Amino acid sequence: MSNEKILASLCGELNEQTAQMRWSELERFFAGGTLISVAGELDLIDVGARIATDDKDSVLTWMHAGLLYKVTDEEAGSWHAEDALLWVVVVKPWILVQHRRQQPAPMAQ
Repeated sequence: MSNEKILASLCGELNEQTAQMRWSELERFFAGGTLISVAGELDLIDVGARIATDDKDSVLTWMHAGLLYKVTDEEAGSWHAEDALLWVVVVKPWILVQHRRQQPAPMAQ
């Protein structure tokens, strides 16, 4: 199976597992250091699939651009104050969160 087919299949699975959760439900994972913040301009599902397939080039590019990083104390404080509703997808051992999720582009037929 080609890498693109694997990514597409994984994206479909992750999309079904993506949910919205309140910050109050995620705080314990922040304390454990497993929450990763995904910038709003990135597709949360694509990021999760690329992490799961060990696409180091994409992950490092996003990290160097400041688009993918461990949730900061400042973010945690802000999200705590408003008990923010976040988009969440789990890619063990990480929990990826996005405050404002970009809607995925429609898939070409």
